[in-house]
Amino acid sequence: MLFALVAQRRTATNAALAAAAPRGVDARILTPEQASTTLLPGTVALGRLDVMVGLDGVEDGLWALGSLAARGVVVLNRAGALLAAHDKLLTAKVLQRAGLPHPRTRILHPGGQVPDWEGPLVVKPRFGSWGRDVELCEDEITFRRHLHALEHRIWFQRHGAVLQELVPPSGFDLRIVVAGGTAVGAISRVAAPGEWRTNIALGGKRVPVEPSPEAIELAVRAADAAGADLLGVDLLPDGAGGHTILELNGAVEFTYEYRLDRDPFVAAAAELTRAAFAATPRSEPDELAAAGSDGGL
Repeated sequence: MLFALVAQRRTATNAALAAAAPRGVDARILTPEQASTTLLPGTVALGRLDVMVGLDGVEDGLWALGSLAARGVVVLNRAGALLAAHDKLLTAKVLQRAGLPHPRTRILHPGGQVPDWEGPLVVKPRFGSWGRDVELCEDEITFRRHLHALEHRIWFQRHGAVLQELVPPSGFDLRIVVAGGTAVGAISRVAAPGEWRTNIALGGKRVPVEPSPEAIELAVRAADAAGADLLGVDLLPDGAGGHTILELNGAVEFTYEYRLDRDPFVAAAAELTRAAFAATPRSEPDELAAAGSDGGL
């Protein structure tokens, strides 16, 4: 079986996933252009497109995933699933439809009416990653000052900003990696001193964790809601003994530290291969057709 990881970059995670492929699987990392000219019906493609460095959309290549699926290639992490994970407004919609816990979310466009102040808010790019340009606004003055500062950001001009109610920070979060409907890895990320965001890119550190069955079930349900075959699900404690889903990561990066009962890369590769063999044609999430919709929730 030819199994291609379709990505614009050869990251450490992509390389480890390819190296962990089961016997008999020829795993390669291909760009969207390479995949579109290489893969034939019956082969497998896994979408691993991330958000752009400028935070103004998804990396080029969604077109290739759609073209490959139409050609008869088995596509995992299809275009709709990647959009459901990378577009935070779309994430909120698919999670709401599935009845899963998620902070109340709305969109603010450049020049749009600023909503009435309703308490602490997190302002973030609609397509964001690495904790970049994510701002905690604890009062209305800070909020309006930050919105003014965003006016000349390219990502804000193109897509607006997501306004999300604050889940009180606990100094840590839980990331669970789901592959083929199975949790294959997990880690707790602890924020750096003086930092409320837990991103490793901002100095956070990884701490081994054994997630509860309830947390695993929530992550698996989130992946299913997004239609994703390989997904990172970020959970925050909700203060009542459970968790709320903060974000989905369509091109999740992970390490051997995520190990649960087995090597996370071997586990992910095995589950994805199983999912590829079992794959049947399916439609994209309904919200893909409404990806341009900017309504609040």
